[in-house]
Amino acid sequence: MMAGIMSYFGGRRDPKQSSRDAIVTLRQQLQMIEKKEDYLQKKIDEEMKKAKQNAVSNKAAATAALRRKKVTEQELERLQNTRFQLEMQVNTLESASFNAENMAAMKKAAGALKDIHGKLSIDKVDQTMSEIQEQTQLANEVSEAISTSTYTGVEFDEDELKQELAELEQEELDAKLMQDHVPLHHPAGASRVQEAPQAIEDDEEAQLKELQAALAM
Repeated sequence: MMAGIMSYFGGRRDPKQSSRDAIVTLRQQLQMIEKKEDYLQKKIDEEMKKAKQNAVSNKAAATAALRRKKVTEQELERLQNTRFQLEMQVNTLESASFNAENMAAMKKAAGALKDIHGKLSIDKVDQTMSEIQEQTQLANEVSEAISTSTYTGVEFDEDELKQELAELEQEELDAKLMQDHVPLHHPAGASRVQEAPQAIEDDEEAQLKELQAALAM
């Protein structure tokens, strides 16, 4: 109610709503025109039918029917032109409304981009990228320095190292050959070690017999 009063007295209206209202009104008018066109077309067909029926028997009636048909055709033509103009207005309004919505969306997106880039500038971006490159280069240099051998600057005689390696290899081969040719007989000391427990057992048995004999007396 208040919105209607404000619009009546020239108050501010929503452009989107105004466009929708205009499109609805135009489409309603187009429906009325289409119904009117159907009515006029039927009238034209009826007058044409009368003219044919009276073309031989009553030329005056046939002529009058043709005149009415001609007038109705002119009215139908004017109505069709009006319908064409209304359709053009509907298309124009719909296109304008669509463009307005697109512009509103683009404006909103532009505002969002502005908010995002508000604190950014080309100079700041260049400075940040330069700092990243410097830090990356520094990290690479540190990694390279850490991974460098601690023997840097010490000179080695490669021939001497090869000779020492060959001697170690020969020693290992000689030791392996010696292990492969060890005799399989047991050493003499092993039998003596085995005989000692047997002597201890015989002595204990003799002592036990002496104790039994003493108790029997």
